[in-house]
Amino acid sequence: MKDEKLKRTNILVVDDDENLRRLIAAYLEREGYDVMEAADGPSALASVEDREPELVLLDLMLPGITGLEVARRIRAGRTTPILMLTARASEEDMLAGFEAGADDYLVKPFSPKVLVARVKAVLRRAGAGPQDEGEALLELGPVSIDPRAREVRVEGEQVELTSTEFELLRVLAEHPGWVYTREELLESVWGYSYLGDSRVVDVHIANLRKKIGDDPSSPHFIRTVRGVGYKFQPATPYRADR
Repeated sequence: MKDEKLKRTNILVVDDDENLRRLIAAYLEREGYDVMEAADGPSALASVEDREPELVLLDLMLPGITGLEVARRIRAGRTTPILMLTARASEEDMLAGFEAGADDYLVKPFSPKVLVARVKAVLRRAGAGPQDEGEALLELGPVSIDPRAREVRVEGEQVELTSTEFELLRVLAEHPGWVYTREELLESVWGYSYLGDSRVVDVHIANLRKKIGDDPSSPHFIRTVRGVGYKFQPATPYRADR
């Protein structure tokens, strides 16, 4: 029997190729998800506004409004997870998608198993999967991270993060002072061995720093370890159970 939580998860599939869109919808419905469809940017934005899906599968090449612009408009007001779907496989295209606000990026053609795995991974990062009731509040200097409520506060002010940014911050903050390579962060946050450019971590770190007010030239929280990766090291780290 399918998990009841999965049956209630609503996914919006945006692609101007009707056959591919219906095929993707069939894959996801077989897994127990509820699926909406849109063929262009305006319809996609209207569906996001009216129906509030828990995940958007977004084609990069759309007529009229491009997928990148749709992602930017969604991200301007929401943290809805976005999985970008595209036939354009260059590193530049991939990084542009992440900079526009995509949480993940899947290159066409793809297998149904890979699609479903990526969807589940993105939803898991967004908190749509089972949560560990034992997860403790992380308080590290002025930064507070609540894994159960999936909330981040800096000096008491709530900060809106995407699901990927939240998971990236959580992984770093769970072990203050530990140095993570980009590959380790990809594995920990994305949940699979990423076959692509590890600079996607740099893009997300840059976005995360902006949102938590961390000056990259003199960071207070996320430190760059040259030639290795990143670590979280505020002035007075500590962890407190709720």
